[in-house]
Amino acid sequence: MQSNSEEPRQEITPGQAQLDSSITQKINYLETLQRALHDRDDRQIYELIDKTRYDREVKKSRATTQTQELADLVANDHQQLSHYLSQNLIEYLGQTYPFFYYDEVQDGEFDIYFGNWWDRRLFGQLDVLNVAFNFDETEYNKLKRTFELSAMNQRYNTDHIAEITSKSAELQKLIDQQDERDHQKDQLRDQLKEVSQKSTLPWDSGKVKEERQSIVDQLSNLADQDEASMNANKQIKENDEQILGLSKEDTILNYEKQSIQQTFEDFSHFESHNQSLYTDYLNSLIGRGQVSADD
Repeated sequence: MQSNSEEPRQEITPGQAQLDSSITQKINYLETLQRALHDRDDRQIYELIDKTRYDREVKKSRATTQTQELADLVANDHQQLSHYLSQNLIEYLGQTYPFFYYDEVQDGEFDIYFGNWWDRRLFGQLDVLNVAFNFDETEYNKLKRTFELSAMNQRYNTDHIAEITSKSAELQKLIDQQDERDHQKDQLRDQLKEVSQKSTLPWDSGKVKEERQSIVDQLSNLADQDEASMNANKQIKENDEQILGLSKEDTILNYEKQSIQQTFEDFSHFESHNQSLYTDYLNSLIGRGQVSADD
């Protein structure tokens, strides 16, 4: 008689089924991502790493599928993903924003420079995974203000330069008035000597004291002006250097303004393109990979 050596089949519990389904889902996700990487299908990679945003901004879908848990599986690989995805993105940006240049400071991290001219500015960072510019707020606001002031035929530093120029003019005036001050001091010293030698009645002593103090105050004021005059040439030189720096900044800002105008006509169009960059870029990738946009 043949014995039955087969062990009885164990039933799968609901907990096991749920775990099996979760693991299968993760495996399928990673396999799909790996296949997209092999196919060089950047569009699908972007969809996989943030499906909620892709559905909302590219497919224009109101679906609220939660896939963050799956996307977190490759969180440790974001640097490498950013480095890989940057190749096609920067090529696209080179056509769309020809005035921006990118420096990969470390794998997947990029600084943005505005222009290729002397003294070009560090303008922010490129977020490859989110297809977004993270502009330096101060530099960005300078450029925006430059456009606003241009309508009034002014430059960004016009008022600041005028203020410094006015201060330098006052300092030069102090220098030019040195002979006049010396003459005033001689006159005041003579007056002080005369007042001090006056023979006064007791009831006039208060008046004489006030007169003497007034002369001393005037001499003190002239001495302060003399001291300011002694440092005036140095301060004027520093002011000239500051004005030169501000003028250079205005020149750079004007280069940037002209670059944006040549590409986008005005600053508002530049801003609107920045806001739709993710959608515009992902739409440009549709059909370039082996996986269709409807998968």
